[in-house]
Amino acid sequence: MLRRNSFRLPRHPASVGLARHRVRDHLVDWGHGEGDAALEDAVLLVSELATNVVRHGPLLEREFEVAVTALADGSCFIEVSDEGTVPPRLREPGEWDESGRGLFLVQHIASAWGVWSRGRHGQTVWVLVAPLGGP
Repeated sequence: MLRRNSFRLPRHPASVGLARHRVRDHLVDWGHGEGDAALEDAVLLVSELATNVVRHGPLLEREFEVAVTALADGSCFIEVSDEGTVPPRLREPGEWDESGRGLFLVQHIASAWGVWSRGRHGQTVWVLVAPLGGP
């Protein structure tokens, strides 16, 4: 069974927590139990992607969109879309840097991730979270 939900949030730091809670609530409603590794990974990854939009998104952008899809095999597909046109990139943060590690987390936790251009409408960063024991 495939289930999908999307929602828009204001580009504000408080929206990161809202995105986490909404994704968690949808996945739990769709059968992912508390403590499920895929659920926890999905929540962490949506937090990282939403934080990137809030910190690095276009200054005039008022909202961004989050979509979560639960796939029949227990995996989750998450998309975070904004109006940005510069794709996120992995950086090499210094030992004492307090930020800059989010995409390293994404790369190491997600089964796959990438960026889709939406042309003049911005971009979508997506991640695939495999179920525990999955590929």
